[in-house]
Amino acid sequence: MFKKFAVLFYSIFVLNLVSAQHSEATAEAVPAQELSEKDKVSKENKEFIEHHLLDAHDFTLMVDKEGHHIGFPLPVIFYDNGFHSFMSNKEGFMHGEPTEVDGSFYKLHHEKIYKTDAAGTLTFDKEGHATSEKVLDLSITKSVLIILLVSIFMLVLFGGMAKSYKKSVVPTGAARFLEPLIIFVRDEIAIPNIGHKYKRFMGYLLTVFFFILFLNVLGLMPFGINVTGNITMTFFLAILTYLITTFSANKDYWKHIFWMPGVPVPMKLIMLPIELLGTITKPFALMIRLFANMTAGHIVVMSLIGLIYVFKNVIAGVAFPFLTLVIYLLEVLVAFLQAYIFTMLSALFIGMAVQEHEHEHHTAAH
Repeated sequence: MFKKFAVLFYSIFVLNLVSAQHSEATAEAVPAQELSEKDKVSKENKEFIEHHLLDAHDFTLMVDKEGHHIGFPLPVIFYDNGFHSFMSNKEGFMHGEPTEVDGSFYKLHHEKIYKTDAAGTLTFDKEGHATSEKVLDLSITKSVLIILLVSIFMLVLFGGMAKSYKKSVVPTGAARFLEPLIIFVRDEIAIPNIGHKYKRFMGYLLTVFFFILFLNVLGLMPFGINVTGNITMTFFLAILTYLITTFSANKDYWKHIFWMPGVPVPMKLIMLPIELLGTITKPFALMIRLFANMTAGHIVVMSLIGLIYVFKNVIAGVAFPFLTLVIYLLEVLVAFLQAYIFTMLSALFIGMAVQEHEHEHHTAAH
C-alpha cells in the first residue's frame, strides 16, 4: 500500500516539476513581491526538495537562516581538450557564474558543466533545456564520494570479519549483528532461488545487499545523500545483475529463449522477440523499482516537513511532524525491504539462467 502511495506521490511530483519548468518562462513578468507569503514558502520548499534529490559538486551539511550553505567543497574534474580540475569552492562556480580555467570559461547549470563565454551565456531550446556544449564531467560529486566511502567501509568491515573468523567461529563485534543477515541472504534468498550452484554468486548477492542497505540508510540522513534515488546508480546496479545473468546462463536458458521446446514453430517465431525483450525488462524493473521507491519516500518526508512552514499554525505544527515521523519509520523499513527485493530478484533472475531443466531431460529419455 505504501509503495503505491509513494509511486503516486512521485508521479505527482514529476508533474509539478514539468509545470514549474513551464512557468519559468513567465516568471520574469511577475515581480517577486506579487507572490503571497504562502506561495513564496511553497516555492522555497520545492527548490529545497529538488536540491536535496539532485547530485551536487559540493557537500552541504546544512543551510543557515541567511541561505548560506555550510559544508565543504569537492574536486571538480572534467575533460575539454585535456583534463582540468579545481575545487568546487572556486569563486563563483557554485553560484552559476562563469569560471575561467586555462583560458576557457565554464558555467555550472543544474549541476551540469557547460562551456561558455566570458559573460556566461547559455543557449536554451523551447522547453528551457540548455543546448550549449557540455564537457565530460568526471567530478567527485556528493554521490560519488558516498559511494567511495561506503565501498571502503564495507571492505574494512567485512575484511575484519573474515579475519576474526580465522581466530574463532564465534562472532564478535559487528559480526554478531551482520552474521544473521548474511545467513538470511544465503538461506532465504540464494539457496531457494539459485539452488546448489548458489556459492558462485554469494559474493555478488551479499555485496549488492549490504551496499544498497548502507546507501539507503545513509539516505535517511538530513544531508541530502540520495544515492539510490539517482537513476544512474540503480541503472548500473541493474546492469551488473544483467551481465552476471547473461554470462552465467546455460544452454537450456538460451534454448528456452530462442527456440522453446514443445512449442509449435509459428509460436516460436512469435515468442522469440518477446522472450528477448523479457531479458531486458527484468533489469529495467530492478532499476525503476529501487529508484522510484527511494525517491518517492524522500519526497513524501520532505514535503510533509515543508507543509509545516506553509500553514504555520498549531494543528500543522503537531500533525505534520507526527505524520513525518510515521513515514520516516516506514522509510527505515523500506530501506531494508528494497535491499532485500533487489537481491532476491537478482538471485531469481540468476537462478532462472543457471538452473537445469532436469524434468524435460528425464521425459525425453523415456
